Amino acid sequence: MLEMNQADISQRTILITGCSSGIGYCVAHGLKRRGYPVIASARKPDDVKRLAGEGLECLRIDLDDPHSIDQAVRDLENRTGRRIYGLFNNAGFGQPGAVEDLRRDVLRAQFETNVFGTLELTNQLLPWMREAGEGRIIQNSSLLGFVSLAYRGAYNASKYALEGLYDTLRLELAGTGIHAILIEPGPITSRFRANALAAYKRNIDIETSVHRETYRATEARLTRQGPSAPFTLPPEAVLDKVIKALENPVPRARYYVTFPSYLFAVLKRCLSTRALDRVMLGISRREGR
Repeated sequence: MLEMNQADISQRTILITGCSSGIGYCVAHGLKRRGYPVIASARKPDDVKRLAGEGLECLRIDLDDPHSIDQAVRDLENRTGRRIYGLFNNAGFGQPGAVEDLRRDVLRAQFETNVFGTLELTNQLLPWMREAGEGRIIQNSSLLGFVSLAYRGAYNASKYALEGLYDTLRLELAGTGIHAILIEPGPITSRFRANALAAYKRNIDIETSVHRETYRATEARLTRQGPSAPFTLPPEAVLDKVIKALENPVPRARYYVTFPSYLFAVLKRCLSTRALDRVMLGISRREGR
């Protein structure tokens, strides 16, 4: 990979969503240390204030609120003169629960944040990149964007949807100098598990569900200390791939992060649907113990 010089880096502003903790927090600070002008966003005003106190340039974006997105884009236009080189779409959450227990409003909430708000922000910034003739739109997806686990239906569906949109966007941006890139992590140390537990408690009626025994095991898994899965890596592993996506003259369409992502990408190509189902069902059952 050709090294991007410091002068280029210092002129290429990167917007990152979901910076309050975990991957977004790590990537925002990591890119700033590397010399990029970083604009970090978060949904809660207290988090925006805290990040600003740590030396990051910040703004508030609530992906569930179109008015918040519009205001953020107007703010970005004033700050940058319509020059954003990179957008790292990282904000999102996971809603656990069996598909048959997902109310319409619960599934809609999953898509509002993970898909609809993310796409709206992307589409508002794309014209700026077209004007510049270059840009990188990087989506933090998941290995659950190309394989599925039981009791992850809402999250699986949102990530599958993003992967379909990005595969299409990549074709539509061919020849423009703008690259649409997917980052596909497996287990990463973050607040994702705690946030998933909160969504699970808020939206799943455990006692009336035929899946209640599995839910109790899921709750135990989400509340226990330590890594939730083997091969868990720190968020710096994602930062490394974001840097590659920003700086490689010809970036890959997909960057896998963690051993499970590489493994399941191979298994999906090599196994029949029935055989892959057996593998994923076995993992789902082990997680439920």
